[in-house]
Amino acid sequence: QVQLVESGGGLVQPGGSLRLSCAASGKISGINVMGWYRQAPGKQRELVALISSGGGTNYADSARGRFTISRDNAKNTVYLQMNSLKPEDTDIYYCYYGPGYWGQGTQVTVSS
Repeated sequence: QVQLVESGGGLVQPGGSLRLSCAASGKISGINVMGWYRQAPGKQRELVALISSGGGTNYADSARGRFTISRDNAKNTVYLQMNSLKPEDTDIYYCYYGPGYWGQGTQVTVSS
């Protein structure tokens, strides 16, 4: 089992920044993929960004150029730096540890 604890969501004005963190614990593999997904009520969960333990990254088109995913393998922690936030970025953001583990979700609200 793997447990994921997220932090860093909140309310921010358009154009602002937030940094999400997710710490993994439990049965951690040295080779893994971690990342972030987002989900609005009544909609499917969709990819924001992924990062492998080797540092390879994959971004959704909506995140590329504004968001940066990074990780600290020693701390089993993944980060998502979100800049130039827009109201349409408002969602619940879920941490992911592959395959198949999810955090509890953290609300990101972008509003003036």
